[in-house]
Amino acid sequence: MIRPENKRGGIILKKYDLIVVGGGPAGLAAAIEAHKFGLKKVLILERDLELGGILQQCIHNGFGIHQFGEQLTGPQYAGRFIEELKSLNIEYKLGAMVLHITKEKEIHAVSKEYGYLIYSAKSIVLAMGCRERTRGAINIPGTRPSGIMTAGTAQRYINIDGYMGKRVIILGSGDIGMIMARRLTLEGARVLSVVEIMPFSSGLNRNIVQCLQDFDIPLLLNHTITDIRGKDRVEGVTVSEVDENRQPIQGTEIFYDCDTILLSVGLIPENELTRKMGVTMDPQTKGAKVNQWMETNIEGVFACGNVLHVHDLVDFVTEESQSAGQNAAKYVLGEKTEAGGRHVCTEAGEGISYVIPQTLIMDGTDEKITLSMRPTSAFRDVMLLIKGDGKILKKLRKQRLAPGEMEKLKIERSLLDSKNLKTLVVEVLKE
Repeated sequence: MIRPENKRGGIILKKYDLIVVGGGPAGLAAAIEAHKFGLKKVLILERDLELGGILQQCIHNGFGIHQFGEQLTGPQYAGRFIEELKSLNIEYKLGAMVLHITKEKEIHAVSKEYGYLIYSAKSIVLAMGCRERTRGAINIPGTRPSGIMTAGTAQRYINIDGYMGKRVIILGSGDIGMIMARRLTLEGARVLSVVEIMPFSSGLNRNIVQCLQDFDIPLLLNHTITDIRGKDRVEGVTVSEVDENRQPIQGTEIFYDCDTILLSVGLIPENELTRKMGVTMDPQTKGAKVNQWMETNIEGVFACGNVLHVHDLVDFVTEESQSAGQNAAKYVLGEKTEAGGRHVCTEAGEGISYVIPQTLIMDGTDEKITLSMRPTSAFRDVMLLIKGDGKILKKLRKQRLAPGEMEKLKIERSLLDSKNLKTLVVEVLKE
C-alpha cells in the first residue's frame, strides 16, 4: 500500500511521477528525456557521491561519436548530461542506497544525509548499471596475494588515486582490460600479455587495434591463467593454452614474472533489486525481459542500459535509455498503448546469444522496431535471417560479426502486421 506524503520518525514520504534508480549514463538520459516529454516530478536516486557512474573514471576518449558526432572523454560525456539535468532542475539525491522496490512502485532507500526514505512513484526506470566479474567467479587456482584486481578497480586506482603496478598480466580481452593495457603502458608499466580463454576477443575490434596492436601488446587467444605464485604480493603467473573444451593443455605452460593481475572477464548487470520486486528475468542477459518500450512485466516499470544487457558503447546506452524515459513519461501521461494486445516473442536462433526486446506488442504505433543482439562467435561473410514462425521475413548481409560488438537492426512494422506471428527468430546463416 502506498503511504500518504508526510514526514514522521525520520522517514520522508514523497510522491513522484518518475523515479530513476541510478545516476549513471542510463539514468541521466532517461530522466532528462522523461522531463522533456512532460514529466515535472522526476527524481534520480544515486548511491555514489557523484552523478555520471563509471564514466567519471574513464579519462580516455571515444565516447559520444554516435550521440554528439565527436570524441569525448568519459567525464566530458557525463558532464554534458549532468549540466542539462541541472539546467532542467531535475531533482537528484546522492549517497542514496535503494534497499527495496515493491510491485506497487514504492521505493525504500537509506541516505547518510536524510536517513531512511520511502518514495512512491507512478513509474520507475531501473538504471543500476553493472559490476565486474571477480576472480572468485572464475575460480583461478593458486594463492591469494595482493595485486589481483578487476580492470575497473585498476582504472580507478590509476586515473583517480595514482596507484599502479609495473609488470602486468591481463586476464580477459574485455574493453576495459584492453583500454587499461594501453593506459598502463602510457604510464610506464609493462603489460606482458592479454590472455583470453576464447578463440576471439570479447571487446571491440577498434580496441584490439588501438590498445594492443599499436603498442605491441600480445593477445593470447585460447589461453588462460593456470597458476598464481606469490604469498604477500603476486610474483608470477603460469599461462597455458586450452583445448576446444577450454581445458588446459599440458606442456604449453608459459611463466610470466609479474606483480599485478587485472581481471577483465565480463560484466554482470546489477539486478538484485529487479529480481526481488518480481520482474521476469532473462537467464541469458541476466537482465529483465522487456518489450519494445523497455517496459518489464510489471506495468510502469522500465529497464535500460547495462542493467538490462551489457553494452559496448555508451552512446547505445543513451539511445536505449532515452527510449525508456520517453515511454515512462507516456505511461504516466496516459499516452502509451496498452500492452494487452497481440504479442510476438523474439528468440535467439543459431549463432545469436540473445535478442532484446524479448516481447513485441503488436497494437502499438511503432513504424520500425529496433532489435539488439550479440552473436555467439566471430563470423565473416554471413547472412542475418529474421524469421517469423519459421518463414524468412528479412535478410541482411554482414561482412563481420563479433561477440564484443552488439548488433542493432530495425524491422519494419509492416512485416509483422500482415501476419499473425507468434515468434520472431534471428539467426546467423553461414554461406
